[in-house]
Amino acid sequence: MGGGQVAAWLGALLLGSLPVLPMGGAQAQELPGRFHVSGVAADDVLNVRAGPAASAPVVGGFGPGRRDVEVIALSPDRRWGLVGLPEGNGWVAMRYLAADPLPSGRLPRPLRCLGTEPFWSVTVTDQGAVHADPGATIALVADAEGGFAGGWSAVFHDGAGGAWLLALRRADCSDGMSDRRYGLAAVILRAGASDEEVLHGCCTLDGG
Repeated sequence: MGGGQVAAWLGALLLGSLPVLPMGGAQAQELPGRFHVSGVAADDVLNVRAGPAASAPVVGGFGPGRRDVEVIALSPDRRWGLVGLPEGNGWVAMRYLAADPLPSGRLPRPLRCLGTEPFWSVTVTDQGAVHADPGATIALVADAEGGFAGGWSAVFHDGAGGAWLLALRRADCSDGMSDRRYGLAAVILRAGASDEEVLHGCCTLDGG
């Protein structure tokens, strides 16, 4: 796969091939971001609440020292962060989270992406990546990675000699299946595939 083809794919991405609404202002440069729980006692938990207030119902929790917590947006007073849950979202107090910088020249890890019509998923770890589609699960090896304004991309190769591009950018995104809101939108496509074979979806930095 040549550099020209990769450039064309990325150009299509940046010209709006992802049907999502961008986050505005400075928040688009900072979030989603990865954090870890800090300042919570060993015998306590950081509550995840239904709304950005201490009086809101508790809908989940993070243990002390929990890492890879993804915050995708802040409340207007910036005291609460919106995080993902299996079927939706919740809010945590930002004073109990410490930021972990994301890389600029390679995909963040761990990273989980998924989409529908058809169902697909990609999981990226330091050991490599796995792309699951309706017919197969394919182990992928990164050949090239990089960053662009507001996003990242990587070219992977599978054991059969096929090449895949995964590109993601900061944007509001829905998985089409749940009420969960995501902060990263993605495309994945195989070299030589037609436009109809481009897969769209959402990604999360949440390692839980």
